[in-house]
Amino acid sequence: MSSQASLSAQDCARKIQSSRHLVVLSGAGISTAAGVPDFRGPQGLYVTRAYDPETVFDIGYFDHDPSPFYKFSRDFLGLLGDLQPTFTHLFLARLEAAGQEVWVVTQNIDGLHQRAGSKHVLPVHGDYETAACRRCHQAFTGAELRQKLAEKPEAVPLCPACGGVIKPDVVFFGENVKHLAEADRLARRSDLMLVLGSSLQVYPAAALPGSAGGEVVVVNRGHSAIQSRAGTFIVDAGLDEYFQEVAAALDPSTQG
Repeated sequence: MSSQASLSAQDCARKIQSSRHLVVLSGAGISTAAGVPDFRGPQGLYVTRAYDPETVFDIGYFDHDPSPFYKFSRDFLGLLGDLQPTFTHLFLARLEAAGQEVWVVTQNIDGLHQRAGSKHVLPVHGDYETAACRRCHQAFTGAELRQKLAEKPEAVPLCPACGGVIKPDVVFFGENVKHLAEADRLARRSDLMLVLGSSLQVYPAAALPGSAGGEVVVVNRGHSAIQSRAGTFIVDAGLDEYFQEVAAALDPSTQG
């Protein structure tokens, strides 16, 4: 067998069923079916320039003028409020609920894995579930931040204690990613890694498959820049369609 081959849904189901340490690395492709816009795809926000990443997600620019980021955030959070997790999000959560060890390392900031019910989630690019003041470091919950955004629709949310700007724990350009050491440890311990909806172009998360302790299955529509290695399988398919077939081959408790 070549170092990279395709994999049927039935064979993928067998690999998942026999896995004791399953690690998932998810990218934007897992959420686009839910309606979350891709950032880097052909119609992504970075390409269409609906939002300029050089102003929206740069930490230096945020400290100079946080209003572009909060314009994006109001639109983004408003969109998320109407969205539901995809079949693939729910499939992973059901595997965990059925007693399988499943750790999700996600590059997404949308919180859909958690909303689906997954408990073991490492958001390496952060999310909106926690926030802190840039001046005095007072902590805020995501709900408190969303309430401040709703109360003053055009304003930048400020800390009531010191007047500093509140920033959600989303990783900006110029900041370190989160949970990287733990994600690398989990990857090395894994006997199976599923890379779902990621083009593997954003580092350091894109390096995690190279640390995988077992086989790697990449399911993505289009090209993924994974390095060739033994035990790697590439599936060019839509995630929900593929994992509906995988679920059908597994125990009924994993099916939608």
